[in-house]
Amino acid sequence: MQRVGILGGTFDPIHYGHLAIAEEARWSAGLTRVYLVPAAHQPLKHGQHAATAQQRMHMVRLACANNAAFVPSDSDLRRVPPSYTVDTLRTFQLMLGAAAELWFILGHDALMSLPQWYAAPQIIKLARLAAIARPGTALDMAVLEQQLPGIVARTRVIDGPRLDISSTALRQRIAAHQPIRYQLPDAVLDYIIKEHLYLSS
Repeated sequence: MQRVGILGGTFDPIHYGHLAIAEEARWSAGLTRVYLVPAAHQPLKHGQHAATAQQRMHMVRLACANNAAFVPSDSDLRRVPPSYTVDTLRTFQLMLGAAAELWFILGHDALMSLPQWYAAPQIIKLARLAAIARPGTALDMAVLEQQLPGIVARTRVIDGPRLDISSTALRQRIAAHQPIRYQLPDAVLDYIIKEHLYLSS
């Protein structure tokens, strides 16, 4: 049975923090490939995305170009929003079939909020969890197990590279005309410059 990772997010823009998490999960959990899935709209995030869905998808494609194990997927963008994780997992279950074991990749911060997600019990039935350490996040698996019984058995806790990079901070730096090179792939940076993304009006 092949193990397949799924990393979702707004990717607005995608950066080395995202890619490092995906690679750490791929190596630690023995994943054959990792799908990077931009969300059409995340229910737990308020406000509008700064880049369009098509622009975010294009940046993900650029970021994945040099890693054969990373596969960009527009599956969420082709569905009517909001982008619920349980629907994403069901889509991949149907697409890949019973021969694939799904692993949902997320940071420790997202894992601590998972019991509040839509259809959380179904999420841990559909996929195992690869939970990557994030800067400044304390993980309490005992509390999570009380809130969402069965989650401990379905979770692999991974001590990742802990890169302290955020899309929000990158957008703020771009708007302030501050450098962001070496925080995201050069091809993504070139695209941001070409499209004049994230500049203040």
